[in-house]
Amino acid sequence: MVRLPEAPVGLSTASVYPEPTGLAFRRAAELGYDGVEVFVWTDAVSQSVSELRDLVQTYQIPVLSVHSPCVVITSRVWSTDPLVKLARSIEMAEALGASTVVTHPPFVWQRAAALDFSAAVAELQTRTAVKIAVENMFPARVRGSVISTYRPHWDPAVGGAGHQYYTLDLSHTATAESDALEMLGRMGSRMTHLHLADGTGSALDEHLVPGRGSQPCAQILGQLAASGFDGSIVVEISTRKSSVEDREIDLAQALSFARLHFAAAH
Repeated sequence: MVRLPEAPVGLSTASVYPEPTGLAFRRAAELGYDGVEVFVWTDAVSQSVSELRDLVQTYQIPVLSVHSPCVVITSRVWSTDPLVKLARSIEMAEALGASTVVTHPPFVWQRAAALDFSAAVAELQTRTAVKIAVENMFPARVRGSVISTYRPHWDPAVGGAGHQYYTLDLSHTATAESDALEMLGRMGSRMTHLHLADGTGSALDEHLVPGRGSQPCAQILGQLAASGFDGSIVVEISTRKSSVEDREIDLAQALSFARLHFAAAH
């Protein structure tokens, strides 16, 4: 017999880029996802609590998590200060009933935030029930050298760093050429959010459909299921070069992969 754990499988709105946020809700509902992760970016709808509430009502699908606008293409969304962005993301998550906010360690050039990022996240966490899940990133490869462009580190769990919650991203472990299972072990029970994707080890952050790269996606899902994981699993793949038809296939296959492998023997 197979036991299906309770953790929901959601779709990141980034997975339909360059299509707008509203279409991500529609595709998630039509394909049978349990919810969405709102990736806040330059699309005005992704920044509007009222418009997102309308989408929740229209498609009867919840917002599971909010991804803070902390990537390069969102450098001026809401603020240039990553901690301001994070605080606003928490407010959005609270307003929408989302359980988690995903954020990255700050870039090295964001000096003010980088100085006290861990302490600032810990202080913000004391003010909210929303889980602030800091995501693993990856170093840059420049002329044969490996350089971290994040502070305090691209791996937020390195050296036993004390964040209360983590997001594990399996495309980022591929790009970093790190051991995803070892990282999961270090994150332990504080890993409360999974970005399900794949990669081949390319220096590019590929975000492939799970099963199409080298990452132990199936093993990670099985291990989480066996441990009673009750966080969220969010499909975060890149379909920006795909046709509409191929995008639908990729989103459906990613969901099927998650459902198939996130099961525990009973």
